[in-house]
Amino acid sequence: MRLIHNMTTIAECPAPEYSVTNRSIKIAVIGGSGVGKTALVVRFLTRRFIGDYERNAGNLYSREVQVDGEQVTIQVQDTPGAEMTDNGISLPEHVTCSIQWADAVVLVYSVTDRCSFDQIEQLHQLVARASGANMPPVILLANKSDMVHLRRVDSQQGPLLATTLGCSFYEVSASEDYSQVHGAFHRLCCQLSKQPPPVSSPSNTSTSTTTEKRRSPLIPRPKSPNMQDLKRRFKQVLSAKVRTVTSV
Repeated sequence: MRLIHNMTTIAECPAPEYSVTNRSIKIAVIGGSGVGKTALVVRFLTRRFIGDYERNAGNLYSREVQVDGEQVTIQVQDTPGAEMTDNGISLPEHVTCSIQWADAVVLVYSVTDRCSFDQIEQLHQLVARASGANMPPVILLANKSDMVHLRRVDSQQGPLLATTLGCSFYEVSASEDYSQVHGAFHRLCCQLSKQPPPVSSPSNTSTSTTTEKRRSPLIPRPKSPNMQDLKRRFKQVLSAKVRTVTSV
């Protein structure tokens, strides 16, 4: 794991001669403890498989790649394993923040760990709750498919659960097959790259600021009922002056 700690950015594309603002794709990887989340992230970003890792500290990894001919910065947030409590699954606050930050979420379970599979539906609910109205794309990854003799989750159960949740499903082996892992993440990145990036226009910001200033209580905007009231009072004053002159 120290190797990855020392690699802030793993550049796959040649560095440009001048600064270019790249499209950024943000992915959060969530699942139970020991399902291989870190192994999957490292496999995808470096092509390497490392069998032993220190306890997941929730690292953010970044890499520049080509997606459909466009240079894109991929940021992958690895998260600590979800823990079971008496009240169900517990997610630390920073994991919830990662869900809200991400453009997409990858839910991971291990085919050798039935409990990790049983957690997926509740994890999906937590993702939906944290996202509110802006539910990000979600894919379901079943890891450790090479450990046939230790399998505890039937190969048909993953696709059925993915259909129920309305997400894509991939069964992969981080240790045995890089192409499976890369294919799952790459298809997700292609899907995200086709979505229009948020546009923030300076003119819009200026207009918004001006509007807020106008609506500020320090500079109230006159309303037509108040103007009518002023006119009514002005007429009353004029009438009073006329009556005074007439009486004299």
